[in-house]
Amino acid sequence: MASDEDIKDDTTEQAETADAPEETSADAEHDAPPAAQSLGAARYVHATFFALAILGAYVFGKVLVLAWGAIAEWPAAVRAVPQLAVYAEDQRDGITLAVGAAVGAVGVIQAYRKERVRGYADAVAGELARVTWPNREMVLNGTIVVVLASAIATVYVTILDRFWSFLTTLVYGA
Repeated sequence: MASDEDIKDDTTEQAETADAPEETSADAEHDAPPAAQSLGAARYVHATFFALAILGAYVFGKVLVLAWGAIAEWPAAVRAVPQLAVYAEDQRDGITLAVGAAVGAVGVIQAYRKERVRGYADAVAGELARVTWPNREMVLNGTIVVVLASAIATVYVTILDRFWSFLTTLVYGA
């Protein structure tokens, strides 16, 4: 038979578990790490460096094409370096794109190796990890608010325009 002390312990234990809130799936989702953190926010920073390398390659390649075209039309430069006129304009695009890709890659790698740039990139990754991204419902609600506010503002401005147009026609006659 259970003693009074054992019964008190059991009732206290049951009261403690009854007071503790049950964890719902919403709480479990809230406690889960954000998507950017679980996926590694640093990968977004690396993707940005990769995109900068592609952009740099494209821009540098286009600048080289323009420079090559301008120099190839200069007779003194063609006499000094006859290889400038050997390639047709459509062949220059491929060559300058390859040179641009090399320069873009080297430029981004050199920039990423610098301690100051690396520290900045790590700080950006840390901030990205702390961002609270909106869920689908929040985005949908925000979009609806913006569309409705834009529609109301459009109707308001249209009514004012018609009203002032009417008054102007009345006053000045047309």
